Amino acid sequence: MYARRRHVYFAMMGTCIGLFILAWGVVRIWSVPAAVGLCLVAMVIPPVAAVIANRRGPEDRWWDDPSGDPKSDEWWDELDGKKRPRS
Repeated sequence: MYARRRHVYFAMMGTCIGLFILAWGVVRIWSVPAAVGLCLVAMVIPPVAAVIANRRGPEDRWWDDPSGDPKSDEWWDELDGKKRPRS
């Protein structure tokens, strides 16, 4: 899942850079308002790409989910203050 999200992120950021280059390298010759419009679209892409790249997938382990290893889970619960320390 991580690799797929990373690929989507880089594709979106590449599109963003491509829009900027296209806007000010080509489109501005014919229409400055269209070039500004392309830049406005490109401006929205990075935050959306960051949200998509950092989204938790259904099979991703979250920080407080049990790992399945009882000894490790017990150790983390003790560190988090969820259980009393072992005697």
